[in-house]
Amino acid sequence: MQHIALSWLVYRLTGSVFLLGLIGFTSQIPMFILSPFTGVITDRFDRFKIMKTAQILFMLQALLITLLVLFDIIEVWQIIALSIFFGVISAFDAPARQSLVIDLIDNPNDLGNAIALNSAIFNGARLIGPAIAGITIAIVGEGICFLINTFSYIAVIIALSYIKTEKKQTKTDQSKFLKSFTEGFKYTFKSLPIKTLIILLAILSLVGLPYIILLPAYAKEILHGGSDTLGYLMSSMGAGALIAALYMASRKSVIGLGKIISTNIILLGLGIILASFSKQLYLSSIVFFLTGLSMIFTLSSINTLLQTITEDNKRGRVMSFYSMALMGIYPLGNLLAGSIASGIGIPYTLFIMGFITILSGIWLIFHRTTIK
Repeated sequence: MQHIALSWLVYRLTGSVFLLGLIGFTSQIPMFILSPFTGVITDRFDRFKIMKTAQILFMLQALLITLLVLFDIIEVWQIIALSIFFGVISAFDAPARQSLVIDLIDNPNDLGNAIALNSAIFNGARLIGPAIAGITIAIVGEGICFLINTFSYIAVIIALSYIKTEKKQTKTDQSKFLKSFTEGFKYTFKSLPIKTLIILLAILSLVGLPYIILLPAYAKEILHGGSDTLGYLMSSMGAGALIAALYMASRKSVIGLGKIISTNIILLGLGIILASFSKQLYLSSIVFFLTGLSMIFTLSSINTLLQTITEDNKRGRVMSFYSMALMGIYPLGNLLAGSIASGIGIPYTLFIMGFITILSGIWLIFHRTTIK
């Protein structure tokens, strides 16, 4: 809900596609800069405490933006500052959260199912949240969406307090921090399967996934709709993502994930291209259902493969590079997409993004043996 409300708020205040991209950039560029270092921290300290602290800080960030919007004193520079703050917290939260999954299951063979179930819950929320947000914005404005999000963190923090994990990490000498970072970097990029997956994810984050940041402008300028239209598009994407996540949760092994990744990257590219030609809500909803489906098939498969082949004592550092490639490169893609769209228009931008995404899928087909 906050994601939809923030995007709509920025576009309502400015009418600028470029600023949509800029906000996406500022909220996630800290991930690109900090993730390699926060990954070291994740491997050296209690992941669970890191994650709980991050949730408290997320709640404070949500509360600040709620108050600014409800008192009608919000300005673009404040949104940018709070987006940077959000990005810094995320840089600590994401590696800890990704690495924590394996600590919550008894059998490592269930890792892929656990990751997929996590995606199913997340995308179930993304199916419902945007539709509620679109209607809420239309009736009472963006501020109530931010308020609901603020209160939601109370439930998150209470839920986390009930989770008990066996402590698997020990603190190490701080003087070895640089050595630990270098060790994680070498391990990640000397392993051909890990390196291939990280590079592929970075390409997708740069040219494939940033189509999402253009959706507020797409809903208004291409489909001539309002916040409810944006909510329907995001819900369609969430529905596809949920189905993909439920399928991935039912899989019993990692065999065949390489084929799933390459096939669905191509489908994602085709979906983005089709969206560039659509001017009807029903057709766009079908297309974004397809992009949501293929996106989660791809991301969940990459996540599962990475965590399966990574050594336990290096998982935090490898997943920090995963987070950097997924959420750190993504803001650069947002900025690029917003800049290009402001120059040549949304349809042409989507077409170019989809075409490059298809090429990356074809590239993987010829390199798939490295990740089987």
